[in-house]
Amino acid sequence: MKSSIRRSRRAGLAVALGSVLALTATACGDDGSGAAGDKGNEGSGKGEITFWDNNGGVRTDIWKEIIADFEKANPNIKVKYVGVPADSVQSKYDTAIQGGGLPDVGGVGTAMLAEVAVQGALEPLDDRIAKSELHSQLNEAFLEGVQAAGGDGKTYTVPTSANNGVLWYRTDLFQKAGLDAPTTWTKFYQAADKLTDKGKNAFGYTIRGGAGSIAPALDATYGQSGITEFWSGDKTTVNDPKNVAALEKYVGLFKKDTPSADVNNDFTKMVAQWDSGTIGMLSHNLGSNGDHQKALAGKFKGIPAPTQDDGTRVQVSNPVDGLGLFKSSKNKTAAWKFIEFAASHQSNSKWNESAGQVPANLEAAQDSWVQSSEPTKLAAEALAGSTTKIVQLPYYLPDWNTISKADNEPNFQKVLLGKMTAKQFLDTLAEQLDAAQADWKKNHG
Repeated sequence: MKSSIRRSRRAGLAVALGSVLALTATACGDDGSGAAGDKGNEGSGKGEITFWDNNGGVRTDIWKEIIADFEKANPNIKVKYVGVPADSVQSKYDTAIQGGGLPDVGGVGTAMLAEVAVQGALEPLDDRIAKSELHSQLNEAFLEGVQAAGGDGKTYTVPTSANNGVLWYRTDLFQKAGLDAPTTWTKFYQAADKLTDKGKNAFGYTIRGGAGSIAPALDATYGQSGITEFWSGDKTTVNDPKNVAALEKYVGLFKKDTPSADVNNDFTKMVAQWDSGTIGMLSHNLGSNGDHQKALAGKFKGIPAPTQDDGTRVQVSNPVDGLGLFKSSKNKTAAWKFIEFAASHQSNSKWNESAGQVPANLEAAQDSWVQSSEPTKLAAEALAGSTTKIVQLPYYLPDWNTISKADNEPNFQKVLLGKMTAKQFLDTLAEQLDAAQADWKKNHG
């Protein structure tokens, strides 16, 4: 069943790519409806452009504020805002790529970038960035993440923000137990043991076993092993013996130093459990900071993932959000002006302060709100730090989401329950990834 899902996904992309090629071949007869293959044009730099927000509802208010600022600075350009829910934006792009109706500008994060780019829908932005003030203002690590996700090294989206993994810990519980902050993996495991008292329903850590479990598990795995590359030649490093040993140690926390309910917990349940209970540590991203502030103000801190004992931090890449310019736009000049404005210091700072994420704009990352929010400040420093090594996950693989979610989240639960070993889990994951990589190289060779 699972292999058929992947085959049908690849087949769908093949059909989509075929449609792109067909449209390109007959572009002179295009109806101007904005499908992939329509090369668009630079336009007058005036008039109306359409913007699709890829997290509509959640970020609508802040985007409308930025659009109002842009229209005030550019009175000859109007921006039509369309909010698209995050869980349906990929399918909406796919439909418009094949049938028409693409926007001029759209939110395209690295997790979906490959599937949009492979269908020929996005304009490469390298030349535009090079001629723009943005060329010296964007975080290099974010740019590298975007370029890796696109599949061919080109920049198909201007990075605007990134989330980052955070180890949240209860400062009150650590102080009471006489523990240092869990800044290294050694201190992390020591704290997990010492803070656990099952008789009092107290646990050192809460592990994510439900939906969304694979990324944090890989983060802990690579973070401990110190392996800095996802691929060694055409084979993934995911099942390297060092990674197997690291994952074994990590999942060994389950039920020993974590609640047994963790096996089914997604981030919502996990965060609620941590905020209301006596659990020492939680691995989640910056997005839960607001919830912690409401429940545990003054009793917690958030730091980047633990380092190795020598201070080296290895972490897997978090999705980078960004703005893409669609190739079919009839007014690329105006569309690019909007992207430049949204990614500029003031707008990027305003957006990320609202979202609680790390600004891609280097000047925005130095603003006072970042410096006063310790978790965000530390995350920004970690992402830009010389001792941080980021393992780029293969977002460019069309099968990545299927492999990392549908196929292997149930398998990770089996590992926690002792029904599958860490080695079996990683070997299975590696086999699927190697096959997906081979298939991708065959079509992109």
